[in-house]
Formats: sequence, structure tokens, C-alpha cells
Amino acid sequence: MILVVIALVAVFYLHISAEAAKIGREIQKMQGTIEVREREIEDLQSKLAMLMSSAEMRRRAEAMGFQASIPDETMYILISGYDERQPAVLAPSSSRQVVRAPVTPPEYSESLLDWLDRSFAKYILPKLEVKP
Repeated sequence: MILVVIALVAVFYLHISAEAAKIGREIQKMQGTIEVREREIEDLQSKLAMLMSSAEMRRRAEAMGFQASIPDETMYILISGYDERQPAVLAPSSSRQVVRAPVTPPEYSESLLDWLDRSFAKYILPKLEVKP
């Protein structure tokens, strides 16, 4: 009976160890895939940066027949009814608006002892005073 129990525990242990090793290999394979994808993304980002560089953009514009504008040759046309662009307001103004908090009446902010003290002084002490 003891040998059977030991054999079952050994089989169970081997099964769990094999599953853990298999899952560990899958994780390593997935991490490798993630690293490859990250390198591909970085490569594509560097290619995009090269394509968007000013020298490359100038070269492509010249290949399409564009030329740099000369300020003396630039002509501006006035169009009636066109309102020029208004400057964009990207941040709120630096002036702060003061928001006042509602004032809480003193009746709502005094403690029970303060109320008892005030009531005692107002109602009970005058009755206890001896009039000459």
C-alpha cells in the first residue's frame, strides 16, 4: 500500500514538473516573439523618421517639381469675406477665480459640550443668581 502511494505521488510530481517545464518553454518562446516584434516596431519607427526628415522631404518635393519659395516672389491674394485665423487658446488664463465655500452656521459647527455650556450660561445661570 505504501509503495502504491509513493508511486502515485511520484507520478503526480512528474506530471506537474513536466507541465511546468512545458509552460516555461512557451513563456520563453512568447518573450522571444515579443522582443522580435519590439525590434520590428523600432525599425519601422526609424524608417518613418528618415522618411519624414527635412532633407528627405525636400528631395521628394524637388523630384515632384516643387521649388523653394522666395519671399520677394511670393504673392498674397486678399479674399473678401475671409476672416483670418484666430489664435488658438491652448491653456486657461492664469487668473484664478475665487470660489467661496458656503458658510456653515455656527449652530451646525459647535460641539455638544459647547452647546451645553452656551445653554447653561443663557438659561440656568440667570435663574441661579441671587438678586440683592
